[in-house]
Amino acid sequence: MSLKDKIPGFNKIVLPYHFAQAAVAGIVNGWPGKKMRVIGVTGTNGKTTTCFMIWKMLNEAGHKAGLMTTVAWGVPGLKSEDAGGTKVDKDGLVKQIEHMTTADSFTLNKRMKLIAERGAEFLVLEVTSHALVQFRTLGIPIEVAVMTNVTHEHLDYHKTFSNYVKAKTKLFAKAKYGVINADDKSAKKFIEAISPREYITYGIKSMANLRATDVKLEATGVKYTCGDIKVETQIPGEFNVYNSMACLAVGRRLGLKDAEISKGVQALTEVEGRMNRLSLGQDFEVIVDFAHTPDAFLKVFQSVKAPSSKGRIISLFGGAGRRDESTRAERGEIAGKYSDICVITEDDSRDEKPLDIMEQFKEGCIKAGLSEKNILMIEDREKAIFEAVKLAKKGDLVLILGKGHEKTILRADGAHPFEDLKVTSKAIEKILA
Repeated sequence: MSLKDKIPGFNKIVLPYHFAQAAVAGIVNGWPGKKMRVIGVTGTNGKTTTCFMIWKMLNEAGHKAGLMTTVAWGVPGLKSEDAGGTKVDKDGLVKQIEHMTTADSFTLNKRMKLIAERGAEFLVLEVTSHALVQFRTLGIPIEVAVMTNVTHEHLDYHKTFSNYVKAKTKLFAKAKYGVINADDKSAKKFIEAISPREYITYGIKSMANLRATDVKLEATGVKYTCGDIKVETQIPGEFNVYNSMACLAVGRRLGLKDAEISKGVQALTEVEGRMNRLSLGQDFEVIVDFAHTPDAFLKVFQSVKAPSSKGRIISLFGGAGRRDESTRAERGEIAGKYSDICVITEDDSRDEKPLDIMEQFKEGCIKAGLSEKNILMIEDREKAIFEAVKLAKKGDLVLILGKGHEKTILRADGAHPFEDLKVTSKAIEKILA
């Protein structure tokens, strides 16, 4: 058990320290956020994909935009030597290693300074509730704030859902313009936070300012119409209708033409760890996704189906230690409802016993009516992934959920190298061999 778990009110006690740290970080680096036009994206799910869509759209339209998300950070033209020798891909992005969406204040400001120095006009920044409460975005002027959705998460830190929502709205309280998901139950709170400044709403079901119609959900992406603009993504799932609509709203606010918006959205082929299909020649389908909240679980399961009518869904998942314990059974119940076989394994167990966490997920699977013979408990995540893939037959779908892009797994003795995408690919290759 960490120090913050032993001291009552620890999170509030350390807030002055967080503020001081953020102020010093900003001063030392010359408040780099003020040198760019910043689009801040917050929400429970969809933040990373929405950030990537906005970033891709801006760069495709000829604007140099930097990116800082859970998955990667950087700017076109960034070199390895700029990033301390770290590998930089062709788009100028560095893969994120830390288990943290918005980096600590010093890292955040240092990277923003580097992005600004490389000539970025825009910065697309993924912003968490923790970052907002802990002042990590201090001194960063938000030109456009985007809200994707808000569902139960991080209540181990915020204690109540109301506090969690309040933390998210802090981004809108300081923004010049707001982009809000009207279909979300908390939309009103975000509208109140941005008012009387301008905002726009988007959605599918509600009477939003921007509304998606003629929605077509396909295995390779989604298509829909929004007024005069036709939008097509290369990433599947109804949630990507919402993500791309938020991107559309940002594009229009920044003065992009409809053709530039639709081209930019369609240009994004994938985001690491987000609905990644692994096709290595096997006769069943495999998808790796970061889904780790009840809402994300539900959205993933509702957006996929097995390749054949008789195909089964085999899902693999676990739960992080010291994180959202109250939703473990709920997530298990969702998986149990939509899966034919559930493989329950470790996630970032930290100092909790993995088997104790796994039992809570199993309770949910059983509550959903899944037979115990179709519930496998395999603590070692690598062995569990190999077993899930081994179980798959022609026409089945294997879902590997929970860690997505992450490069390590956190156990009681610290971080260990681990990548779902690499391990799953290795498992498929072994089956094919």
